[in-house]
This record gives sequence, structure tokens and C-alpha cells, in this order.
Amino acid sequence: MTAPSTDLNRLGQAAAEALRRQDARAARPLFEQLVTARPADISAWYGLALACRRLGDDAGQSTALDRVLAAEPAHLPALIMKADHYARIGDGRAAEAFYGAVVARAPALASLPPDLREEVRRAQHQREHYARSFETHLRAAVDQAGFDPETSSRRFAQSLDLLLGKKQLYLQAPTSFYFPELPQRQFYERDEFPWLAALEAKTDIIRAELLSVIGDPAAFRPYVQSLDTRPTEEFHDLRDNPKWSAYYLIEGGAVNAQAAARCPRTLEALGAAPQCESPGRTPSVLFSLLRPGTRIPAHNGQINARLICHLPLIVPPGCALRVGNEVRSWVEGEALIFDDTMEHEAWNNSDQLRVVLLFEIWRPELTPEERALVSATLASVGSYGGA
Repeated sequence: MTAPSTDLNRLGQAAAEALRRQDARAARPLFEQLVTARPADISAWYGLALACRRLGDDAGQSTALDRVLAAEPAHLPALIMKADHYARIGDGRAAEAFYGAVVARAPALASLPPDLREEVRRAQHQREHYARSFETHLRAAVDQAGFDPETSSRRFAQSLDLLLGKKQLYLQAPTSFYFPELPQRQFYERDEFPWLAALEAKTDIIRAELLSVIGDPAAFRPYVQSLDTRPTEEFHDLRDNPKWSAYYLIEGGAVNAQAAARCPRTLEALGAAPQCESPGRTPSVLFSLLRPGTRIPAHNGQINARLICHLPLIVPPGCALRVGNEVRSWVEGEALIFDDTMEHEAWNNSDQLRVVLLFEIWRPELTPEERALVSATLASVGSYGGA
């Protein structure tokens, strides 16, 4: 027969009072009666866990805490007690996981009672302690295996940073067209493209042609522009803003005759680059200008079948590009090649202009057949509806 509610309430009060006077031996059987009568009573299970902890009964404490956390995964006191349990028995990885759960699930500290606020702060410190300990342990192992941060694989170094939580994982997220099974690479290296050295060698020639047009106020226009045929999308304050401007030599696959006449050697220098070709859409070649104090907000490009190339022409100090979890600074005459379908942003924190030559190339992993099919697909997308 189920005990009357009033009797169970008195039982709970008696159990809580026994805990308050630190009489765990008296509290435990009272809480055990409560959870038998009310198996869904989370406060009773937590009280039982406290009593078991004070009695040194790790198994009983764990069983009770598991019942609490099964019903309320964000029960902070239970998470802290579980973390302390694993810390006490020497399981650092489990302790870090539970201390981490406390930090991740805790609301703003100011909203917590003072005693719980201090416990959450303690959990944060403990998590940091175990993270440092784990990193020391891990780095000792990879160092013994021959890892050298200066000379070893960049890919492995990044995997280590991801494992240690020092970097965030970013993946391709194109806004228009996704080609499956391509490498998730943020940057490509210059020496992977045999044609690139010849282009870089002509940096001075290309910069001279840029300087011949950069003083023309009508040459450059905002890179992000409103279109009457498309809904307006948020791009912070750079929409229709000349702070980020472009001078197109080729736009949507069509050569700008005036620009070609002013910058013929720039177009000639790009002759060996495997530029994307899709009628009405690509290639595009432009001088991309970022004015002083301008930041391009984080965003994703449209098509992962291509890579974006920057040939830096004018780069004052304080300018950089972040792609995914890696930041690189532009160096005049040294190209940067990256996948713009990974979240990226750029900034010019200087008081001078930053200008790069920007163009698109096919990803090297695509076969000739795949390039032709992608080209036809994108051309068809672009022509639909009479666009």
C-alpha cells in the first residue's frame, strides 16, 4: 500500500534534517524509503547521494547520481558531485568531462545562488587543470613519436589542436552548390600549383596596372550590391558600401573591354591559371579593395567546386584573412589559395588601402568530366527564368 503523501513529506523533512546535522547514517535509510515510495523524486535521490558520499559509499552515491542525471542532465550539483567522484578515484578524463558539462550547462553566474556560483567556478578551474594535464600527457606521447611543430605535418598539428579544443572544426557549407567528397581544406599551399610561380613573378607588373586605375573614382564599385531581382540579404554595413570595392576585369565570364584595355598584362599573366568557366557565371577576375578600418564579416561562399586565389598587391600591416580556424596575413607577391565555402572573414586594421587580385580556379581534385558537368549545371542554374 502506498504511504500517504503527508507521511512521505514528514519522512523527507526528517531525512533533510538528518543531513543538516550531518548524521548521514540516520539520513540514508530515510532517503532510501523515500525513493522506494517515490522513484521519480529527484531531490530524494540527490539527498541519498549526499548521504552515501558522507558515508564513503561510492557505489551507492553513483547509483543515486545516475538516477538524478538521467532525469535532469543539467542538474549542476549532481554533475559537480559526479565530477568530484571521478577526480577522487583518479579518472581524470571522466572528471574533466563532468566538470566541462557543469561549465557548459550552467546559466550566467550572476543568476546562481552564491554557494552554487562558487562551485561552478571551482568546476571551471578543475576543468582547466585537467585540460592542461591531458595536454601535457598527449604532447609527451607525440613528441616521443617524433612530432615537431615546425617541421611535422600541418594536418596533424591541426588535428592535435582540434583534439585539445584549441581550434574549432569548420566544414564546407556552400550557399548554392555542394560537390560531395572533396577534401575539407581551408588553405592550399602555393607549391601545389606549378603555374603559380610565373604569376607571382609578375606581381610588380600587375600592381603597376592596378595603380593606373586606382585613382579613378568611377572604376571601383561596392563588392556587395543590392539586386532588384533578389531579396535583400543581411551583410552588415557593407552592402552598397565602397569600403569593400571591386574593379572587374572579367565578370560573370564576360571580359570588361575597358578594363582589359587598361590592364592587358594582368589578364595575360592569368593565362595559365585553370580558371573556372561556366557561361554567364565564371570566370571572374577583379581587384578587391578593402579600405582602412574595414572588416568583412564571417560568411560562406557559394560553390565548393572552386577555390579562391588572392595575389596580394598592396598590403599594409594589420591586414589578415581567417578561413575556418586558421588566420593568415597577406604577403605582397605571395598568393593565398583557399576554400571560401568554409566560414571566412577578412580585415584591414591599418590606415591604408589593401588590394588583392582575386580570381577563381577549379579545385584540383575535380576530373575534366566533372568540371564540364559542373560548368553545365551552373550555367543552367544561371539561365533559369531568363536570368
